[in-house]
Amino acid sequence: MDLEFTGEIWFWKGPAPWYFVTVPDEPSADLEATSANVTYGWGMIPVTAQIGDTTWTTSLFPKDGLYIVPIKANIRKAESLEVGDTIKVQLTVAL
Repeated sequence: MDLEFTGEIWFWKGPAPWYFVTVPDEPSADLEATSANVTYGWGMIPVTAQIGDTTWTTSLFPKDGLYIVPIKANIRKAESLEVGDTIKVQLTVAL
């Protein structure tokens, strides 16, 4: 399953700060429909993600009925990304 969407980078302060982009409604619904086949627990979905020229493996987190993509510091640095940037994200879920 391949998905592509745009979203805004946001910051979660939490006990361990992270940067995320939220998967919109329709692609999140597609992910939810296949989650039972691919999750490894707690609703986490392993994916290959791409932003710009940077590709990496990560896991999507379920949050408030949608999914969120964590964006590590090395990804943000490689693509010169900041909080509030609107980015195009490509996800591949191995079914």
